[in-house]
Amino acid sequence: MNTPLFLVDPETFALPFVGDAPPIGVIDLDLAGDDIGRLVMPPFPLIGAGNPAHPLAPQLDAVTGSPVMLQRIVANARRTPETAAVAVQTLRLIEHLETGPALIAESLAYGLLQGSAEHAAWLASRPATPALPASPAGRVSLTRKERHLDIRLDRVGALNAIDCPMRDALREAFELAALDPEIDRVTMRGLGKAFSVGADLAEFGTTRDPATAHAIRMQTLPAHAIARCAEKLDVHIQGACVGSALEMASFARRVTAGPRAWFQLPELAMGLIPGAGGCVSISRRIGRQDATLLILSGRRIDARGARAIGLVDAIVDD
Repeated sequence: MNTPLFLVDPETFALPFVGDAPPIGVIDLDLAGDDIGRLVMPPFPLIGAGNPAHPLAPQLDAVTGSPVMLQRIVANARRTPETAAVAVQTLRLIEHLETGPALIAESLAYGLLQGSAEHAAWLASRPATPALPASPAGRVSLTRKERHLDIRLDRVGALNAIDCPMRDALREAFELAALDPEIDRVTMRGLGKAFSVGADLAEFGTTRDPATAHAIRMQTLPAHAIARCAEKLDVHIQGACVGSALEMASFARRVTAGPRAWFQLPELAMGLIPGAGGCVSISRRIGRQDATLLILSGRRIDARGARAIGLVDAIVDD
């Protein structure tokens, strides 16, 4: 196979990597030959740079034509190499699994990283005080009118950060939506100026045992119930939609966004992967390669960017 493979040095993007197993590989698709076979994927991210129409491109973890995006991904992979490796291995593994087994695989991978040195380093680096001001416990407001169930995230003072009470209430709400055959339409919205900034960072690290944390997720994670009623779910997003909020919303049959909405998956910098169902929901919504770009880059995208890759279906007024 006539395919140049560069194990990337983040300073030059040309020198071979020297030392232990490289954290990332890059193939220049503008130079790669067409006589390709089936790649044996390495245990680290393999990114294509250049021509997305090259026959080799579909086999790779992601493809980008942007040097800035490539530099960002390489820098992030060098910073948290074990997390980046687990991210792409998980996305490869679940691509052809049914949703239920895929969610289990995601949770196992997330639990693995909860016990990692990279996640421990992030926990140790956090300020002593929570990133968000003190706020009352989160709640979920439910309104049912005939066959329609409306779900509202209600923790406005904390930009709808999802704490344990809100998470548990969401699981109960979506269990109701999934089990009641009389409900044929479900809507989810966030009160205030943000849909949700994702999981409450103040609660990270409270359960350090990965096996215990996995068992809790199997019982309480809303994603399991959301997936069972996804075909009747409609989500509208205004303002911030970060982390677990984006992961849950991406299960929906239809997702709309306001013109000022923005989206981000910041987990890689925390030594984690999306663990609220996002490896499954986002990769199924936009494809494995675009999901990989979002996860490895950690970049923030606006409503137009989200619409361009299919993360949202339409941009409408809030």
